[in-house]
Amino acid sequence: MTEKTKSAAGEPLEIERKFLIAYPDVQELMGIPSCYRTHIVQTYLLGGPGETARVRSRGIGPNVVYTHTVKRRVSVLTAVEEESEISRAEYLRLLETADPGARPIEKDRYAFRHAGHVFEIDVYPFWTDRAVMEVELSSEKEEIVLPPCITVLREVSADPAYKNAALARRIPE
Repeated sequence: MTEKTKSAAGEPLEIERKFLIAYPDVQELMGIPSCYRTHIVQTYLLGGPGETARVRSRGIGPNVVYTHTVKRRVSVLTAVEEESEISRAEYLRLLETADPGARPIEKDRYAFRHAGHVFEIDVYPFWTDRAVMEVELSSEKEEIVLPPCITVLREVSADPAYKNAALARRIPE
């Protein structure tokens, strides 16, 4: 994880752009020297007004880390994001407050460095033709160079349908 940008009030900010991409060649991704893969199970919780709360199980095999995150949107690209590592017991306790209208999201995340940024590609089991790529920024105006091995279909930063919380409400059974 990278050091978060802070708001004027000292709150941790997540500034990111998101792209819908053609389904990537995961072997090609794993051939990028800095690329690593991790498995994520993300469950949305009942949260307060204007907040999105979730827990994550992140890792492969015995190397699993659990986190609790609460986000509050500031703009299309920016959210106040408070994230903390939690124990497995706390993770299981928080799962009891899962949002009944949202299904857990499972995804494989491929992260790699390109042109000074870390790009994260989320590959979901319910899509075979597309995936989502994110890149965190230090400001909304920061320029990025997209990886040439990725076919970008369109930017979806402003499209709420591609937020994971929205996908969790539409995952097919």
